[in-house]
Amino acid sequence: MLDKGVLEKARQWLSPSFDEETRKKVKELIENDPKELTESFYRDLEFGTGGLRGIMGVGTNRMNRYTVGMATQGLSNYLKKHFAQLPEIRAAIAYDSRNNSPLFAEIASKVLSANGIKVYIFDSLRPTPELSFAIRTFKCHCGIVITASHNPKEYNGYKVYWEDGGQIVPPHDKGIIEEVKAINNIEQVNFKGNEKLIVPIGKEIDEIYLNTLSTLSLSPEVIRQYSELPIVYTPIHGTGVNLVPMALKKFGFKNVITVEEQCKIDGNFPTVASPNPEERTAMQLAIEKAKAYYAEIAMATDPDSDRVGIGVRKPNGDYVLLNGNQAASILIYYILNKWHEHNKISGNEFLVKTIVTTDLISAIAHDFGVDCYEVLTGFKYIAEKIREQEGVKKFIAGGEESYGYLYGDFVRDKDAVLSCAMFAEITAWAKSKDKTLLDILYEIYTKYGLYKEHLVSLTRKGIDGLAEIKSIMEKFRSNPPKEIGSSKVVTIIDYLNQVSINVHTGKEYPINLPKSDVMQFITENGTKVSVRPSGTEPKIKFYISVKGQLDEGEDIDTAFTRLDKSIENIVTELNLK
Repeated sequence: MLDKGVLEKARQWLSPSFDEETRKKVKELIENDPKELTESFYRDLEFGTGGLRGIMGVGTNRMNRYTVGMATQGLSNYLKKHFAQLPEIRAAIAYDSRNNSPLFAEIASKVLSANGIKVYIFDSLRPTPELSFAIRTFKCHCGIVITASHNPKEYNGYKVYWEDGGQIVPPHDKGIIEEVKAINNIEQVNFKGNEKLIVPIGKEIDEIYLNTLSTLSLSPEVIRQYSELPIVYTPIHGTGVNLVPMALKKFGFKNVITVEEQCKIDGNFPTVASPNPEERTAMQLAIEKAKAYYAEIAMATDPDSDRVGIGVRKPNGDYVLLNGNQAASILIYYILNKWHEHNKISGNEFLVKTIVTTDLISAIAHDFGVDCYEVLTGFKYIAEKIREQEGVKKFIAGGEESYGYLYGDFVRDKDAVLSCAMFAEITAWAKSKDKTLLDILYEIYTKYGLYKEHLVSLTRKGIDGLAEIKSIMEKFRSNPPKEIGSSKVVTIIDYLNQVSINVHTGKEYPINLPKSDVMQFITENGTKVSVRPSGTEPKIKFYISVKGQLDEGEDIDTAFTRLDKSIENIVTELNLK
């Protein structure tokens, strides 16, 4: 039975306020597809703490010109109230290779400019980190990037940034959300852009961005020695297509081999099931190309070039893919080594990682006398910590397990353009020591202990999926596990209720982080399981982390087989298959 409220909302989209094509599609849904009609109109696409993300199509629960317009009008209203005292308010806009991204960027620019806000908009697709850089360069008060990151092709999104170049955080996220919610009629949106306030930007900012990134190189003499090192790179049909090879060249690498069939800009991502470099299938063509050229490293960035996947050649010619925790650990270990070598560590520096990212990073930081802060999942919280410590402590680097890394504070979001250049540099540095990235990783494990992480994502789509995810979280909160992997749970951390509970004593301790629907369970042997619904996808995620030491005479591969078995047991025990 079709819900009357859904039908009423859908019929509103048949008015002349909506274009003819939209009205036609809505009419077809009303007459022929009640299920899709319900999915498209049963709620308003939520403008969350990071913006919008959803399936493209007609309806209030879809990404389209009207939901983008309403979001931008709400944002404009907030900007005009918050910066009312300023003679000029400025915004920057970038977009990725997804279908409709240029259209949504154009609509956002028109609505902002119609509201008297000056807009700097890139003349073609650009990486998300460059948008962050542009906000800071042009002293903008906010920014928008049109992207759904690594989501499947049917998705698009709309992320909002603040004047520091980081994604919005409290109080601005809630303030913007309230203004967006207040836009309940398309007639409230001013789509009539002011061309005089729209300024195209392009190559000039590319040059400044790349020149700035190149100043972060820590081993230029090693790169000169290994400038012909074969490096394979693929943008997976996305925004890294020009900037990543340019960054590698700027750092000094001359032998960059691209995967040509994936250099074609295409929002349908025809060569992959999903443009997610976390998945081996997305990197398959890069690995094949790397084998053909005997490359030490293969790299792939997602459509908006803020995440990077890395494949490393083994002695037998096969390639192993590093996960996000391993790559982040290598990056930070290298940077801290070089900073120590250059006497740049004074004791007033810090790193930042998220609560679901490997604790190996904390161990490395402690060894070098550098503070390591933990923040909630999401790079916006890393950017917030950088801003909070500005002028107090020196930020070195940050990372999260989902393949996002940042070195230096020129950008305030994860930056795969810079990361690709840095991982190429680390590869050259390792080669100068007759090692590979894998050897560096094993060196880290030997020194700091074994850390193995595994992510299980359960997809639950639609109305029923949302309810199921909510039910799973309620179950873990009300009936937490007493043991995990044959080890007693000793600490439960509930980030929604902002408490850490000592299971043995029952005593509760406050945690100084914002509320978030995350549960963590830590056992006697150091195993940690974190449970959280995704903020950007219809998924609930389980982060499993186990620790161990090398037994006498044991090699690392054998030891990790042992840890993998522990993880398998936990997955079975928690019924996550």
